[in-house]
Amino acid sequence: MKSVLASLALLATTAAVPQQTIDYRFDDIRRTVTLKTPTQQMAAQKGQRAASGDTVSTGWFSYALIASERYRAKFEIFASTDVKLAGGAPGVILSLERGRLRAMFDKLTGNEPRVVQTPGALLAVRGTKYEVSVDNDGRTELRVYEGTVELRSDLHPAAPILVHAGEASSYSRKEPPSAPHAMPHDGNMGPGGHDGHDGHDGHQPPPPGAHGMTPPPNHGGH
Repeated sequence: MKSVLASLALLATTAAVPQQTIDYRFDDIRRTVTLKTPTQQMAAQKGQRAASGDTVSTGWFSYALIASERYRAKFEIFASTDVKLAGGAPGVILSLERGRLRAMFDKLTGNEPRVVQTPGALLAVRGTKYEVSVDNDGRTELRVYEGTVELRSDLHPAAPILVHAGEASSYSRKEPPSAPHAMPHDGNMGPGGHDGHDGHDGHQPPPPGAHGMTPPPNHGGH
């Protein structure tokens, strides 16, 4: 855990250092997924590359699986979701602006931070699997399935909050993170369960395979 704390500490010390461009790859695409770069907007294709500063949006009943080999990370982006790839705060490799995603991180040596930005808080990890959703009002819910997520919010400046496997926390830009509590078993989120969370997906992908890096199969009708 000390290494996770050290990773977040680097955010302050690297603020003035230009960030390297991060390369991303679309490992899976279903239905309508839009990639917007600084110069154009296009329908994303499986195998296509994207870079820091690009934005990705999924339509209804749509899905994308994006990989960052440099950071040993994959992101399942579910229906009606908007994300920005890197950019913004130092160390941030993806920003979730609206919708829902599942983040899967393999263990990585060294102290380079791996941070996901959400409205109201930064999420720092090492080897971790978690799911986070943001509604239209910016209220965010974090659920951790493996490992530990360090949640840092300006509204809780005393110390970061550690959310462990099996725990959840909610917050927003105006509300500090709640104390970690047992993850509710409502069938809406989580590996292997039925997905009724946003009303658009119609199914929930099965749990990731070894190392959390296997994309879910394409079920019939999708």
